[in-house]
Amino acid sequence: MNSPKTRVALVASTALLVTSGAAPSVAAAPAHAHGRTSVALAWYDTTADTIATAGSSLPPVTNSRTWAISWIAAARALQHVPSGVDRRDYQDAALAAAVHRALVELVPTRAPELDAALQQTLDQTPDGPAETLGAAAGERQALEVLHDREGDGLDAASVNAPFTVPPAAPGVWQPTPPAFAPAIQNGSRFARPFLLKSARQFRLPAPPALTSKRYRTDLKEVRDFGELNSTVRTARQTDTANFWFGSSLALWTKPIRVALAATSHQPLRKQAELVALSNATLVDTQIATSDSKYTYPLWRPVTAIRTGVGEIPADPSWTPLHTTPAHPDYPSGHNTYAGAAETVLTALVGPRTAPFTLTSGTAPGVVRTYTAWHQLTLENMDARVWLGIHTRLADEAGVTLGTDVARYGLNHAQSLFQEH
Repeated sequence: MNSPKTRVALVASTALLVTSGAAPSVAAAPAHAHGRTSVALAWYDTTADTIATAGSSLPPVTNSRTWAISWIAAARALQHVPSGVDRRDYQDAALAAAVHRALVELVPTRAPELDAALQQTLDQTPDGPAETLGAAAGERQALEVLHDREGDGLDAASVNAPFTVPPAAPGVWQPTPPAFAPAIQNGSRFARPFLLKSARQFRLPAPPALTSKRYRTDLKEVRDFGELNSTVRTARQTDTANFWFGSSLALWTKPIRVALAATSHQPLRKQAELVALSNATLVDTQIATSDSKYTYPLWRPVTAIRTGVGEIPADPSWTPLHTTPAHPDYPSGHNTYAGAAETVLTALVGPRTAPFTLTSGTAPGVVRTYTAWHQLTLENMDARVWLGIHTRLADEAGVTLGTDVARYGLNHAQSLFQEH
């Protein structure tokens, strides 16, 4: 039989179809019975490390695409097990080979580390037909999913397609201080979703008028609580703002892993589907977010407060706690993530979980403990206000949009997993 080293070389030899991501490293996968590691957790961690290392310069949606492609391929490879072979051996090899091949194609700079991870999985899988057939199925599905997603508009250049800034007017987005940088992520709305029929399928209604009580109430809240040197924001609120200022993709990587670990009693196929559906839904959510943001290019709070709105006087020196990202206010992208992730995880593993901790790259040394997905959503909504970068109406609209996209994804998930 082939040695592990030979098998890895064989897997790595397939011709590349695609060449082209940031999450924190997570704990090593636990060993299961017979000394074999949970292959789902091991490859989840490998995916997270790959994207954290190689994807920091890429748009979040591009990295979510890498997650989705890799794990859709894995889920498809696990749909059927040939008769006469050991199920676990086949499925472990199939999942590992699928995620490995997709990641090598999408993040080729990480090929040595990915080859080593594949070898580790194959080392603990007995040689034989189950391993050979499983690895072949994983390879095949990865290449087919990659082929299907070619030209989907989720590469960095397409996502950041130029946006023509409208003429300055009350309520209309303009580049924000201090950099006054061009708008980003405008092009996501033109990308091809995984499950949605179109980017505009769940387009939000227009935001409240600047003259409305809701808008002015929410703007005052940002002015008072989101200012750099606010005298009303508490230390705990400042900590929450700083904690959730980081990448949504990074901050939701650990909770999704917690959910994955909670499904360890389920078939491996179901575990792969959880990861695949979570990330495909996050891709579609970001596409839908871009659609609503650039359909209603609502100015950011810093522009509104410095300009003045109605009885809210202009304050030209007002500065938010953190620099405002370069795209419109409505809806909040962090909160579309929260609504989508909470909805998927609640549907697949329930609303509550055993206590788990989170850390954040934008709040060094801070460790927070959670027992329910909704806690993360609530903190996301508050944080964007206390950061001074979003109105609460934009946060609530974000949760609504993410929830709508995720519900649709859950109802149409099987279309992702039909083996080709």
